[in-house]
Amino acid sequence: MPYIKKICAALILLSAVLLNVGLSWAFEDGFGSAKKIYGEHLSVYCAPESDIAGLDRRLNIRTSDKVLARKSAKMADSPEKELSDSLDTLFLRVSDIMDMHLYSLQVNIKLCRDDAQLNSIYNNLFKASLGGRRSFYVFSFNTIYISIEGFSKEIIGHEMAHAIICHYFAVPPPVKIQEVLAMYVEHNLRRAGQ
Repeated sequence: MPYIKKICAALILLSAVLLNVGLSWAFEDGFGSAKKIYGEHLSVYCAPESDIAGLDRRLNIRTSDKVLARKSAKMADSPEKELSDSLDTLFLRVSDIMDMHLYSLQVNIKLCRDDAQLNSIYNNLFKASLGGRRSFYVFSFNTIYISIEGFSKEIIGHEMAHAIICHYFAVPPPVKIQEVLAMYVEHNLRRAGQ
């Protein structure tokens, strides 16, 4: 009889683990067929028809910033490489602003075609409204979601700060503390862009 109880307990535990793993992989955000652009610290997922060169221009990363981040001063071979270099440069700049350096961190950025797609993903994940925001970071997926309308150095830097903070500490700090640091990064990036 005790043998049967142990087997039942083990089966229940195994079922719970398998159900939990299955649910974590069940979320489909619509980026399965997206174009993928890989950088040193970031992987960008976007619609195949996205204007990559236009996105890079919107970041407005200067050549001097790229040189300081040990990137090449000359133009990259493709718009995709140019965008990945700009985002890696921004990632290193955000790390410097917070003095939190995680050189091996790899973060996903999923670029939504519009605010409606971004809101839909947020609603599917959290069963809540995004409340007008144009980006958010999900620690469990290690992913930044952002709409094309919100694609700017300051907003992406803000979300990169959340990713760095969550991975820098053994236990991520409370969201309000993260938000203070992320707003500090955003403020510094805005001030540097003026």
